[in-house]
Amino acid sequence: MNDVVTLAHGAGGKQTAELIDTVFKTHFSNPEFTADDAAVLHVGNTKLAFTTDGFIVSPPEFPGGNIGKLSICGTVNDLACMGAKPLYLSCAFVIEEGFSLAKLDAYAAAMKETAAEAGVRIVAGDTKVAGKGQVDHLFITTTGIGQLVEGVHPSGAQAKPGDAVIVTGDIGRHGCTILLARNQFGIDADVTSDCAPLWHTVQSMLSVTPDIHVIRDATRGGVGTVLYEIAGQSRVGIHLDSQAIPVHPSVQGVCGMLGLEPLYLACEGRLVVFAPQEKAPALVDVLRQGEYSRQAAIIGTVTADEPGRVVVRTEIGAETLLPPPGGELLPRIC
Repeated sequence: MNDVVTLAHGAGGKQTAELIDTVFKTHFSNPEFTADDAAVLHVGNTKLAFTTDGFIVSPPEFPGGNIGKLSICGTVNDLACMGAKPLYLSCAFVIEEGFSLAKLDAYAAAMKETAAEAGVRIVAGDTKVAGKGQVDHLFITTTGIGQLVEGVHPSGAQAKPGDAVIVTGDIGRHGCTILLARNQFGIDADVTSDCAPLWHTVQSMLSVTPDIHVIRDATRGGVGTVLYEIAGQSRVGIHLDSQAIPVHPSVQGVCGMLGLEPLYLACEGRLVVFAPQEKAPALVDVLRQGEYSRQAAIIGTVTADEPGRVVVRTEIGAETLLPPPGGELLPRIC
């Protein structure tokens, strides 16, 4: 690992994992310390999920959302991925001196609206104001508590050979939206972020079966990074069918122009789900009835061979290794 922190350490790929393992896990490791989206805590006879997340977004407003909406969705979705009904959130703001009060009010209003949709209450918070230039406009950190649904135990270490790999919709839209919103390339494309709270999406799947092995939201690093994390944690191989992966035509076009891989573009409203093959068609059917999962699809299978590797079958039938995530994944979303 480098002697200093680089932007790659915050990209969600190999360097992020190394940073967690060599610094944070070394000092913080305990029985509850987790590699999943939230820790599972036993409080009396109740099992709770507990998570926290920081949000730095440039630009803070984008088609489909803003930093306020994103700060609620990100934490609610981390709880949902553990099979937990989100209940309560806290939020902390670090605000740059000179920041617009009107914008702050708009972002708080978006947080209120998104929390109401997700069914959570914001019950505590903190505010700090930093000097001009000490932060980039506004940083928000949200922490959430949720109650686990009985009999549901998804984890990145639970993928099994034979499982189907499902995505709950077209991939890469958030990362593409942020890239275009920065207007660095002069590309005009009709792309809107998929930013959304997903507890009701998870709830619909659990109504079909509690036997879901893995649920992950594909945020930093996109679906590809999530797949490599799960392949490593579960010690399995993953085979994908490139033709089955849903990608919006505009996202595909932007990726083609800039040489980007949609599998490594961030999502903020899409889940990666591993479930027994025989349950997968019913899960996809119920997902396609939901507001945020109408393009759900089975995109691959889990294998016992080639553990830790993700292999993609191309449109001509050849198989190729999906390059492992490393370095600074572009576009940088936070």
